[in-house]
Amino acid sequence: MALQDKIVNQARLAKEASRSMNMLSTITKNNALLAMARALEQRSSAILEANAVDLEEARKKGIKRSFLDRLMLDESRVAGMADGLRQAAALPDPIWEEDYANVRPNGLEIRRVRVPLGVVGMIYEARPNVTADAIGLCLKSGNAVILRGGSEAIISNKAIAGIMAEAAYHAGIPEGAIQLIEQTDRAAVDVMLQLRDCIDVIIPRGGAGLIQKVVTDSKVPVIETGTGICHTFVDESADLDKALKIAVNAKTSRPAVCNAMETLLVHERVAADFLPLLVKAMSEKNCELRGCPKCRELVVGMGEATEEDWATEYDDLILSVKVVADIQEAVEHINRYNTGHSETIVTESLANARLFQRCIDAATVYVNASTRFSDGCEFGFGAEIGISTQKLHARGPMGLKALTSTKYLIMGDGQVR
Repeated sequence: MALQDKIVNQARLAKEASRSMNMLSTITKNNALLAMARALEQRSSAILEANAVDLEEARKKGIKRSFLDRLMLDESRVAGMADGLRQAAALPDPIWEEDYANVRPNGLEIRRVRVPLGVVGMIYEARPNVTADAIGLCLKSGNAVILRGGSEAIISNKAIAGIMAEAAYHAGIPEGAIQLIEQTDRAAVDVMLQLRDCIDVIIPRGGAGLIQKVVTDSKVPVIETGTGICHTFVDESADLDKALKIAVNAKTSRPAVCNAMETLLVHERVAADFLPLLVKAMSEKNCELRGCPKCRELVVGMGEATEEDWATEYDDLILSVKVVADIQEAVEHINRYNTGHSETIVTESLANARLFQRCIDAATVYVNASTRFSDGCEFGFGAEIGISTQKLHARGPMGLKALTSTKYLIMGDGQVR
């Protein structure tokens, strides 16, 4: 069967299954989530064996360290995938949740309830844990899902999706609700982007190139998830010990993820005291620093930050550093270069905290906390489907409600207009 025909057939099966998904009880969906969690744990050795094959192929190709980190699974990450499913099972079911009710003067009773989107298409790179998160969240929110992961994780994705589908179908999920496109040809993405009749929304997760291609070429509605050029601003009133702790965590705890810090801004009144602390801490983490001219005056030997650096998501142990005159300059720099993802200020000034949160144009804006908290689990959503950096439909970490739409239910008694 030709590539296009096979993908179209998978999408049609998902669409058919989505009509039954809409009618599933919360108990059935929760039982399926718990069954999938158990299956992942019980068959973790098979998942890790598959992942080892992907990792070996990636190493042969000379893939960079940060990419390997996104690709790699271990026992704790598989356990985390299972835990995300259990968290989703414990969350309230959004389907048929009523968020508006009104009785009109003519007697019409109007209610608005949440309903599934239908078929959710996921196009993503590298991270096999996205396979588990997407399946779990889509099923709990009453959606079918069609997945197209990157070629670098195909063996891992096949193992995860196969194990989860088997457990889900046995627990009462309609056959066909979980579809994994196994063709690694990039033409598979092009086919998905045209299937408006079968796929209700597409969510891309990956690098800027992938996201831009999907946004530009798709005939299917797209929820744009973002690259993360995230900033930390150390204000003049900041507790410098607190600022250092936050900066080190935001950059080095997991540099390859989208909520990692890429640029640090430091108020000029504390730069002379803070930058030496930063240099020492980051050197211990093998993190390269690239600074503006003022930074390089204060720290001998620091590399130069260019215009390109301010607009780069490194996904690596590299950090751009800039000294700014005040909070206004920090806000202007962030709003110019950020990707609408996650930004934070370290300050003891309540006025500056409020100003920063009001003026920064991003999905998540923190005060005195690391940007690394931008995550569905950390926000109490269970796993996440992605972090939306657009402003329509959903913004920020996307949990169950972000995978629903609304429907109006009207009860009348013969009214006409």
